[in-house]
Amino acid sequence: MSVKKIDAGLLKKMFIGAAASLESQKEIINELNVFPVPDGDTGTNMTMTIMSAVSEVEALENPNMDELAKAISSGSLRGARGNSGVILSQLLRGFTKGIKAVDAIDIETVANAFQKAVETAYKAVMKPKEGTILTVAKGGADKAMELVGTTDDFVVFGEKVIKYMAEVLEYTPELLPVLKEAGVVDSGGTGLLEFMKGAYAVLCGKKLEVKAPEPAKKAEVKVVSTEDISTSDIKFGYCTEFIILLDNEFTDLDETEFKAYLESIGDSIVCVADDEVVKVHVHTNDPGLAIQKALTFGQLTRMKIDNMREEHNEKLGLEAEKAEAVKSGAIKAAAVKVNVLPPKETGFVAVSVGDGINEIFKGLGVDHIIEGGQTMNPSTEDMLNAIAQVNAKNIFIFPNNKNIILAADQAKAMTKDKNIVVIPSKTVPQGIAAIINYVSGKSIEENEASMKKAMENIKTGSVTYAVRDTKIDGLEIKNGDYMGLDDHSIKSTGADIEQVTIDLVESMVEDESELISIYYGADSDEDSANAIAEKLMEKYDYLDVEVHSGNQPVYYYIISVE
Repeated sequence: MSVKKIDAGLLKKMFIGAAASLESQKEIINELNVFPVPDGDTGTNMTMTIMSAVSEVEALENPNMDELAKAISSGSLRGARGNSGVILSQLLRGFTKGIKAVDAIDIETVANAFQKAVETAYKAVMKPKEGTILTVAKGGADKAMELVGTTDDFVVFGEKVIKYMAEVLEYTPELLPVLKEAGVVDSGGTGLLEFMKGAYAVLCGKKLEVKAPEPAKKAEVKVVSTEDISTSDIKFGYCTEFIILLDNEFTDLDETEFKAYLESIGDSIVCVADDEVVKVHVHTNDPGLAIQKALTFGQLTRMKIDNMREEHNEKLGLEAEKAEAVKSGAIKAAAVKVNVLPPKETGFVAVSVGDGINEIFKGLGVDHIIEGGQTMNPSTEDMLNAIAQVNAKNIFIFPNNKNIILAADQAKAMTKDKNIVVIPSKTVPQGIAAIINYVSGKSIEENEASMKKAMENIKTGSVTYAVRDTKIDGLEIKNGDYMGLDDHSIKSTGADIEQVTIDLVESMVEDESELISIYYGADSDEDSANAIAEKLMEKYDYLDVEVHSGNQPVYYYIISVE
């Protein structure tokens, strides 16, 4: 078998096959997490990122290369979750830029596209680290360029590139000592290799069918009520949303004129553009006008039109039914609220998990909570949706997880009509400290600086359990043991959760420390947290100790020392 050219039809099949291969191995990839904690999500993040692109690719019938490239790039960028997912989306973005202008790709085109992919991904990461998915991608790109001129057969070419990528993957523990100590190879690199294997299998004639994962429920955006208003007098009746797949460059002038046109036919305008797609949201009485205008820029996808007057009437009916149920005693009385955020200068979006922590952020003035965290990283699309719904000129985003910062940065880069400031909070306590230090009346720049400075004084720890036997950080850990982790490593382990927690705190407290905060999770309780707090107060009588309900999953306790 010999394949010397890959057209759009074959590439579409290869991409879907690559996604199927990645999806089939996602749990194995998850288990390659360095720390044996129950939140290894690299495989899940990469799969959900790629499935977002698959949904756009599958919607195309007989696409040309440019249309296919746009679908792959747009879908993966918006669906990107976690660091691994964002890097994968950037690899695909760079790759598609290298192939979109041709009808069929040859070896040289693919080799150059691989180089563009690696260049794009490295630029997207603030401090690229070797021994990761980036290293494996670079190895594949370098091998591809080396093979240019030696063969014109993709079957031969693909086999050699994948073989070399596998060798690079096996070498990742030598580049990252933490991988070597844990006895694993890089999980992101493994995911990329599986993706490439799937594409190659389809190239060689194998049929791989993709099975999309169950939709994530935790990453939905929840609105925080700031004011109760009536929606009975709706000026524009249709909530209209769609994405434009651009035919040509969407200039700043195009964007300004398009927004002005949308404002002439409706309100609640959101127009988020990058170099390949434009996401549009508008409330209007004539969706057709918005659609006709949008079609002058390119093809449309993900079209959604909702009749808000009809939804309002249905809501009134549901409220009446609920009121009757309350009256009859069938359910407890509860306020049914319609939530709308008024226009303002500055808004806040925070990633959070657990009802208790959500309430803390709401109490600090956060406008939107994106539910997610270690076990479910929100996507770039989730970030964009939250940004779109905050009616503010300036929006601070608090990722509150090191694995979500890249997705927030990507959302910032894709937002043109608002000033987005990503505060790189790696933990929930850091996010809380940052928001507390916001001062109304100060400039955006002053607040950004003070928030970042406040985070420097926060140490964060967490207590969870081990999901496998391992040796790491000089500790021998058994499956099921409790573990206390700080910002960098595992500090304590054992069968007694209270002792593990106290040992963790002892490793965090310094002479200048003033406050210990304990957030107990869904699998813990207030009495247990208070018992730990009492022992800590006895040991550190010069410190204040606070206990809060976090109700977070996975972690029995999240602890901050400041």
